[in-house]
Amino acid sequence: MNPASYAVLFFGALAGGFVSGLAGFGTALMALGIWLYVLPPTLAVPLVLVCSVIAQVSTLPSIWKSIDFRLVWPFVIAGLAGVPIGILLIARADPGVFKLTIGVFLLVFPTLLFLQRKPMSIAFGGKWADGAIGFAGGILGGLAGLSGPLPILWASLRGWGKQQRRGVFQIFNFTILAAALLVQIASGLVKPELIWLVGCAFPGTLLGAWLGARLYHALSDRNFSDVVLVLLFLSGVALVWNGLAPK
Repeated sequence: MNPASYAVLFFGALAGGFVSGLAGFGTALMALGIWLYVLPPTLAVPLVLVCSVIAQVSTLPSIWKSIDFRLVWPFVIAGLAGVPIGILLIARADPGVFKLTIGVFLLVFPTLLFLQRKPMSIAFGGKWADGAIGFAGGILGGLAGLSGPLPILWASLRGWGKQQRRGVFQIFNFTILAAALLVQIASGLVKPELIWLVGCAFPGTLLGAWLGARLYHALSDRNFSDVVLVLLFLSGVALVWNGLAPK
């Protein structure tokens, strides 16, 4: 790698860390598209997992006291049960169709929620429904690293406040992504070169996460909701583009 490649690596880490510090998710949304210009997917994907965990651990102390674990645990337990199923589906799912389907969903649903200016507050299903969404999120996480969208949209439908939603996003995504990283390590998919790349990306990830966390604490509930929906919409754009792009 030349100096320009290391600059791209640092910039991707900074952008990914910032979004993660701001919203509690989204490292892959920002960093992966940047890193793929200079890294092969076999290195970029595990690097995203490592930096996601780093960013979320670094911002966890600032929100720890506001996390309501009574809301979080159904998502986490069911999500971990779904991860192995997602991994088993990797060999059977059509990647193009999968990305296009999830991408269209992420274009339509966040748009409808954004246009719905009146706050929603659906209590349907209680913790069983929360667990079902977490289970589906775990499957998507194991299949394609997309653990976040379903729980994030569901939290918006629940009408939870900024702190409640952030707690669910951060703890759920941290747990599922850490589990996915451990599976990759156990499977021998993590290469020795990753250690050097993590060392290069580490400062940018921490700086970005710190800046994002500072902005998060300044946002109102409505501003935070809008930021989350915009990030989900951009995720949908990226997935649809990837699904339709000629191979």
